Amino acid sequence: MLIGRLIGTPISGKVSSKAMLAFASSLAAVMIIVAMFIPESVQITLSQYTIPVSLMLITLSGLCASVMWGSIFNLSAEGLGKYTAQASGIFMTLVCGGGIIPLFQGWIAERVGSINSYWLIVGCLSFLIYYALVGSKNVNKDIPTE
Repeated sequence: MLIGRLIGTPISGKVSSKAMLAFASSLAAVMIIVAMFIPESVQITLSQYTIPVSLMLITLSGLCASVMWGSIFNLSAEGLGKYTAQASGIFMTLVCGGGIIPLFQGWIAERVGSINSYWLIVGCLSFLIYYALVGSKNVNKDIPTE
C-alpha cells in the first residue's frame, strides 16, 4: 500500500481524480478477473521462490486500491461549498467498508469457494468505475461557499 501511495501521489497532481479512480479501479478489476481465471500451474520463479501468477495479480491489485481513497474523497467533496467540512467528517466514517467487505467476502468464500468470492470485489470495483465516470457528477455547483 505504501508503494502505491508513493507512486500515486505525484501522479494525482497531474491527473484528474475521475481519471485516476477510473484507471485504478479498471486495472484492479482486470487483475482480479485474470487472477480468477488463470490456472494455478502458471507460476513465476523469483530467486528461489515459485509464486503463482494469480497470487501476484491479487497482491498487485492492492497498489491500485492504495490510490483510490484520495480520488474518492476529492470527487465526493467537490462542490459542497459550506457543507464541505461536515461532509468530510461523514466521509471519514465511511471507510469502514474496508472492514465490512472482507467480512462479506469471507462469508461468500465459505459458501462458494475463495476464488468465486472475488466476484464481490469485482462488483465493488465496478461500482467505483461507475462512480468515477458517471456517479460523481457534481450537481451542487450553485451552493454558496459562505
